[in-house]
Amino acid sequence: MARIASESLIERLAEWGVDTVFGLPGDGINGIMEGLRRHRDRVRFVLVHHEEAAAFMATGYAKATGRLGVCLATSGPGGIHLLNGLYDAKLDHTPVLAITGMQETSVLGTGYQQEVHLDKLFADVAEYNMLVSNPAQLPSLADLAIRTAYARRGVAHLTVPNDIQVAEAGADPYQHVAPARAPQTAPIYLQPSGLPRQEDLEWAAEVLNQAERPAMLVGQGALHARQEVLAVAEALGAPVVKTLPGKAVVPDDSPYTTGGIGLLGTRPSEELMDDADVLFMVGTNFPYTKFLPERARVVQFEAEPTRAGARIATDVPVVCDAKEGLAALLPLIARRDGSAHLAKYQKMMAKWRSDMETLENPDRDPIAPQYAMSVIDDLAADDAILTCDSGTIATWAARHWTIRDGREFYLSGTLATMAPGLPYAIAMQHAFPGRQVIAYVGDGGFSMLMAEFLTAAQHRLPITVVINNNNSLGQILWEQMVLGYPEHGVRYAAPEADFSVWARSCGGFGAKVTKSGDVAPAIRQALAHDGPALVDVDVNPNEPPMPGKVSYEQAKSFAQAFLKGQPHKAAIATTLFKDRIQRLDG
Repeated sequence: MARIASESLIERLAEWGVDTVFGLPGDGINGIMEGLRRHRDRVRFVLVHHEEAAAFMATGYAKATGRLGVCLATSGPGGIHLLNGLYDAKLDHTPVLAITGMQETSVLGTGYQQEVHLDKLFADVAEYNMLVSNPAQLPSLADLAIRTAYARRGVAHLTVPNDIQVAEAGADPYQHVAPARAPQTAPIYLQPSGLPRQEDLEWAAEVLNQAERPAMLVGQGALHARQEVLAVAEALGAPVVKTLPGKAVVPDDSPYTTGGIGLLGTRPSEELMDDADVLFMVGTNFPYTKFLPERARVVQFEAEPTRAGARIATDVPVVCDAKEGLAALLPLIARRDGSAHLAKYQKMMAKWRSDMETLENPDRDPIAPQYAMSVIDDLAADDAILTCDSGTIATWAARHWTIRDGREFYLSGTLATMAPGLPYAIAMQHAFPGRQVIAYVGDGGFSMLMAEFLTAAQHRLPITVVINNNNSLGQILWEQMVLGYPEHGVRYAAPEADFSVWARSCGGFGAKVTKSGDVAPAIRQALAHDGPALVDVDVNPNEPPMPGKVSYEQAKSFAQAFLKGQPHKAAIATTLFKDRIQRLDG
């Protein structure tokens, strides 16, 4: 059997350490599918039900492993479907390679069936983007695409015409002045040094040592630097604020953290941002500048030169890897003992944690979403991975999922798209078959890609899905009210979904929970199930994801929405009153 060009592509992926490709076949990639079939002992193909899910899976795989994620889609509509998941990778700086099909070269430009020039369509999302026009190009282009994805922490795209896919491997049908030569050696990616310049370190240390009320803000770029972050925080006497994608940088019970920032953050973090005279940003380019200090001096450790100093006025922008930079900085920090500044925020954080615990009330009816999330937190393993969708669920996860030991947390950060929670979980269970992987999703996000639960069943993956079912697009509901508008078009009409039926029809475990007393038993059963499991929890649809610190303008707009005819104001007011009473009782 002749060796085809697609084999040279798959072989090169394997040589780069790629062991999994997520995708959906089509007539535009039959040659690539044959290449995968011939090398199925080296690269596993995971068949999904929607290409968007394949892109999310590649992104989730890369986020959790640090290795390249790869997704595959056919020409035309298949490639188009990848885009949302690929933008998730782009905006969260995650290395992903997308491979798509293309019509035969002889018909390109004729308006052939499904002829979409995906290289043009992907021009914004991809750091490397190439239409393959010669079989001899494939190994070299694969190398360049993968190196670019790693170096620029983003998306690379190769689109391969049908006739190129099945041509003889290495064939060059043209005469060239500079003929293409396939690489003969194993691929190499030279990781650039993450060490900062010494003069930048000294400059940063000078500013930090002068701080009277320092604060650290850490993000996903520091996920691999937990010990270094804690060591610098201890030396500075600085509280540590965490972005949502950076939630796992330090444990949530650490005496150095004040938790999250922004609408999903904590009151101590907001107070700290107002109080700090020096802010040290590490591994983050946090976009919501209204939550950052207006008068503090800023030091930033950032791996990407174009992002250093780009978000807010920055006194000392430093280009470096978070782990290497902090380790090099630590000897230059003037150690402080007994910081009154840190003690102040430790006291505030103790009060915040107590307030959150009072909201995890099992006696409320309807079920409090805070309670459902707290049950997951209590029952999950110490090295569990939690994936999350966007929406109110992100608030409950941010505040009630406790990072400790080896626990991890992933969601769509900057794109903040709905629907990645389930595909992320599937990809991460493939990557870490021995670990507990839990997808915490809303009814809106789950319904978008719910067919992937069948994917999990078909691959016999023991993921656990917990649905926070408020039968609405909850986050949008509250955003409308904060703008001063009564809610509109955000609650679903009857019949209400029972996703547990779908889970059981797929051959998985499925439970519908409508009472608080049934939450813990159902989740315990789901976690113990040998295969995919789903618990659909009906939670209070009128529980507001209140900011850590409510501004006057937010309160005013919220009140105006009530006065304008908010249709569920009685139920919302009752929930808010109960929340307030429970905090006082606590």
